[in-house]
Amino acid sequence: MPLFSHENRERNAATRRVYAAYEIAHTAVDFLAAISFLVGSVLFLFPDYERPAVWLFIVGSVFFCMKPTLRLAREIQLWRMGRIDQLADRVGD
Repeated sequence: MPLFSHENRERNAATRRVYAAYEIAHTAVDFLAAISFLVGSVLFLFPDYERPAVWLFIVGSVFFCMKPTLRLAREIQLWRMGRIDQLADRVGD
């Protein structure tokens, strides 16, 4: 099966667990990025806190970069799990 195929997630209980774990991680990273940008935006209102605000924007940007990385890692792991299932089926023949 190709990457990003819905069937990869629903193959068995193990793939559903992997998918759920990555979704939780993705949501946590999304939340942390949003909080970083929100707090950074508020800090920018006060000139004395501009440097921490800039760092929060950088941290938030790193979190936003992690989101597609998590998605790709999840899909590669699910794809590999399918390849292992196919190999196991071949050995059983």
